[in-house]
Amino acid sequence: MIHSDKEKYSDILSDSVTYLEQRGYENIKADMEGYETPKSYHKKGSDINITPDIVATKEGRKHYFDISLKSEEPKLLKSKWLFLNTLTSMRSQKFRLITTRGHYKFTNEMLDDINLTDKKLIKI
Repeated sequence: MIHSDKEKYSDILSDSVTYLEQRGYENIKADMEGYETPKSYHKKGSDINITPDIVATKEGRKHYFDISLKSEEPKLLKSKWLFLNTLTSMRSQKFRLITTRGHYKFTNEMLDDINLTDKKLIKI
């Protein structure tokens, strides 16, 4: 999710962190209170910072998670997903999307637009 939606959907972010903890993920970093903030990446030549919603490790491999919710700025969300997908594929890491009921169609349409149809969604 983009930075402007963080306060609006903070409950979904905390539910996602709980879900990942139950699945055995460790060293969880989340962009919320009580957790260490994941590393941010700055887009050169602009004032845009890209921060993954959740970063965790499981079985020695780093996983990046982004929460997919309907947004007012789909172009910014698409560029964030493309960047995180490229970053994780270069480093042999995993990138997954977490979504909730009511946001499945939006998420699938966005993935089709940027040709990431091979991504499996985590549905909470």
